[in-house]
Amino acid sequence: MRKQKRTRESLPSVHSADRTRRILVQVAVAAVLIGLIAASGIDVASKKAERDDPGPIPVIAADAGSNPAGIATSLTEGGAIRIGKPSAPRTIRVVADLQCPACQRFDATYGQLLTDAVNAGTVAVEYDIIAFLDHASSTEYSSRAANASWCAAESDPAAYRNWLETMFEQQPAEGGDGLPDTAIVDIAAGAGYTDPDFTRCVTERTYSTFVRARTLEILDSGIQSTPSIFLDGNPIDPARLASAIGS
Repeated sequence: MRKQKRTRESLPSVHSADRTRRILVQVAVAAVLIGLIAASGIDVASKKAERDDPGPIPVIAADAGSNPAGIATSLTEGGAIRIGKPSAPRTIRVVADLQCPACQRFDATYGQLLTDAVNAGTVAVEYDIIAFLDHASSTEYSSRAANASWCAAESDPAAYRNWLETMFEQQPAEGGDGLPDTAIVDIAAGAGYTDPDFTRCVTERTYSTFVRARTLEILDSGIQSTPSIFLDGNPIDPARLASAIGS
């Protein structure tokens, strides 16, 4: 009888221990979930902070009066490099990555068309050079080249289009080391950039934070591939550019 009594008396202890274990497990699971939510919130806050504080912002200003063809180069309110006559009735926006082979093909095929249209005053072109292909090189070439884009546009806006074309022509293969900063500087020198401030801008990566902020903002807007081409704010197939510009 005593043994049976001891067994009955032990059951509440067993149940209590089970409840304690369940509570501890639930607390642990809740802690993990809270940690994941907090980490997600931190990531969102970090991205927002990068957008809200883009670091140094390039100063790009070449008014039409300083160009014999009446072409102005400026930084748009949205952060793109705009090239065109102030009176241009239409706008083409090009979102590209300098490590992107499809962007290279686009520029080789349509770059002259855009240049001719800008010179004719029929369109202005806005270049958004972003960096989301750092995984395609071992040296973050995408980000370094995008930084150089802002350095070039700020240093000599009139030569920017020539610089861009040359950079695409000498685009490194995906999966490799990418071009070193010295090669980027040499390419720019061939396009007319000899100012020591440009070299410092490239090697010190002056606009790296700005590049990250612009890239996050553009990707968050829904653009997930390059090149992405827009005519007057609407997506357009590059094959339709010639007819659309002429219409």
